[in-house]
Amino acid sequence: MRKQPKVPPSFPALVQAYFAEYLTQQRALSAQTIAAYRDGFVLFLGFVESRLGKSPNAITLADITPDMIIAFLDHLERQRHNSVRSRNARLAALRSFLKFAAHRDVASLQVIERALGVPVKRFERPMFGYLSREEMLAVIGTPSESWLSQRDHVLFLLMYNTGARVSEIIGLKVGDVVLDAAAACVHLHGKGRKQRSVPLWHSTVKAVRAWLRLNCQLEAASTLLPSRDGSVMTRSNVTKRLLLAVRTASEHYPRLVQQRVSPHTIRHTTAMHLLQAGVDISVIALWLGHESPATTHHYVEADLTMKERALARLHEPDVKIQRYRAPDSLIDFLKTL
Repeated sequence: MRKQPKVPPSFPALVQAYFAEYLTQQRALSAQTIAAYRDGFVLFLGFVESRLGKSPNAITLADITPDMIIAFLDHLERQRHNSVRSRNARLAALRSFLKFAAHRDVASLQVIERALGVPVKRFERPMFGYLSREEMLAVIGTPSESWLSQRDHVLFLLMYNTGARVSEIIGLKVGDVVLDAAAACVHLHGKGRKQRSVPLWHSTVKAVRAWLRLNCQLEAASTLLPSRDGSVMTRSNVTKRLLLAVRTASEHYPRLVQQRVSPHTIRHTTAMHLLQAGVDISVIALWLGHESPATTHHYVEADLTMKERALARLHEPDVKIQRYRAPDSLIDFLKTL
């Protein structure tokens, strides 16, 4: 009996298998990574639907042309005002799916190969912005008796002490903080389910203890720094609270008004202050949870003070440099070429 030709999977089936099987089970990616890929697909499918008038269920791999992908990426930059890095992240999600689809639908290999030809866009990496020690301490400030002021003080102090990402800070549980005098530290849950422990200053331990006394109802599994209604703080919530603190600190340090200070600026500040204190670059990479030390080396490029110290070790040449003049025979040779 003759075998029936195998019917290639539909586009919706491929998408479901990609998220439910490949990313979740085979790759075992973190929930945050899967959510980022999902958001990218929602944006892309919505864009294709608006362009072709097809519902997501009716889309095929043949619809994912290089022109369609490029138009989507341009839409992200121009209409949604995404950065080049965000654009490239969305493209990475599409490329990952297309490579997966190539193994499931061999008949569409030619279509997929053309779509994979869309290149990643190069961009200039901006110099890291960071605060001086005095500016950072002013942002942390002295807390008042209000609950919000006490929470924000602990929030910014922990961010500066640990150099944590905002997602790591808002995800902290009470049980993640060890306040023993001999080995005070915080256990951070980073990107890709990587965990690291960072030691705490005595001032941070003191502030966290005062915070827990104020919120004695918090248990080990409770969020350490919740919002006013008890839920987990959002990124935008942290950003808003930080901007208020920066505005207050700018009364004493006017330069802060001209700076764009975000939660990630505090992370850069921690790294730069560790570097300026002479901490080895590999230790800083472990402190920040960088997957590659090459990422940490960018802080060296941003530290003008370290470059000036290095330059000061060199003796300035006191010999007048004379311009090189080639002999006539060489000039004649070059002119004959």
